[in-house]
Amino acid sequence: MNTTIHRSETRGHANHGWLDTYHTFSFGMYHDPSRMHFGMLRVLNDDFVIGGAGFGRHGHDNMEIISIPLVGSLAHSDSTGNEGIISTGDVQIMSAGSGIQHAEYNASETDPVNFLQLWIFPKERNISPRYDQLTCTKEQLRNQLYNIVSSTKKEGTLWINQDAELYLGEFDNATECQHYVKSENHGVYLFVIEGSVTIGDITVNKRDGIGIQDAQELLFHMHTQSKVLLIEIPMSI
Repeated sequence: MNTTIHRSETRGHANHGWLDTYHTFSFGMYHDPSRMHFGMLRVLNDDFVIGGAGFGRHGHDNMEIISIPLVGSLAHSDSTGNEGIISTGDVQIMSAGSGIQHAEYNASETDPVNFLQLWIFPKERNISPRYDQLTCTKEQLRNQLYNIVSSTKKEGTLWINQDAELYLGEFDNATECQHYVKSENHGVYLFVIEGSVTIGDITVNKRDGIGIQDAQELLFHMHTQSKVLLIEIPMSI
């Protein structure tokens, strides 16, 4: 098992007043040649936006963009006519495809919102832009890795234009969880949203990330109440 550890305090950081943001991988003004991506995972940002503020209309193409609110709610609109609000417990995916304009704002004028935003390189370029979202219940997430994004179009998950699988889980103290990697060409990136998790002899804590390669079976030990995001992703770019 080969591992790459990204401690929370080593992430890139920028505070723009309305936006306080942390970058696991190079983004914006933060550039580290050793932290450009993990396989097909290009961006993992941890964003805090004050009430009434947000990202105005801007464009993307050929990127799979996933947003996961952790605290508060986000309001979305895009050039294909999609509009919606996602809150804690929801997951949003947008295929930028051949090109899309979108805006993401804090849905509250007063309360802050904290959300994760991920960018994943697509499998097929220039597809028609699309948008989708789902809601996860506490029961679905409790003490298991719940499949929220999948490469297969199956009920209860969001489809992604990449051979990738994303899972969320909320675990009680002193629990264990196993994950079987579906392909030897895949790596796993675990981001600890809350709590503390041990894999082998490595412990990762709140807002730490760990990339794992050359392992087909993983066992995670949760030391406290923990919430994690697991991204299984092709490593070839």
